[in-house]
Amino acid sequence: MEHINWNPPEPRRGLAGSWDRFVGPGATSAEEWLQLLGGLLLTGALVMGYLSQRELLNWSVAQTGIALLLALDLTGGIITNATGAAKRWYHRAGQHTLRAHMPFILVHGVHLLVVALLFRQMDWGFFVVHYLFLSGSAVMLVQVPLYLQRPISLTLFCGGLLLGMYLFTPTPGLEWFIPFFYLKLLVSHLVKEAPFAPEESR
Repeated sequence: MEHINWNPPEPRRGLAGSWDRFVGPGATSAEEWLQLLGGLLLTGALVMGYLSQRELLNWSVAQTGIALLLALDLTGGIITNATGAAKRWYHRAGQHTLRAHMPFILVHGVHLLVVALLFRQMDWGFFVVHYLFLSGSAVMLVQVPLYLQRPISLTLFCGGLLLGMYLFTPTPGLEWFIPFFYLKLLVSHLVKEAPFAPEESR
């Protein structure tokens, strides 16, 4: 029987503590394996997609490596931020504030910048529009009433998809980037949801 537990344990010491602060202290082995294996399997699927059109894309070694890092970060991040351990940690008392969440959100502008510069021939419009949409959406989500947060996050997620599909054409080889980007940040990370935990973690 699962229960809701909002109290994260203290992070461990040393490197284990750094991992705890990243994925949430007290993550179960099932959560950790799901993050690692799920991220690797999804990234593997994206690699297969890339290999099927490698000759058309003609990416450099640097582009290929950066695309792989983006895939690992976004797929793993979508899963990690949805776990009970991450919800308990990132939305613990005093943390569900604009000041607490915005640094994590805004630093992901680097993802947009890299894609705009290296995969879209310095497409500044792509970077500016998506960064403003991300920032404005995050500000809104943190401040709306909790009972509206999930439906609004999904509405904004759909808006981000439409921007990526119709205002800007999808990035060849990275067609998955915008959907995964907004899914990680607007839906998986920012939405405050009950952090269920197994009974034995009481």
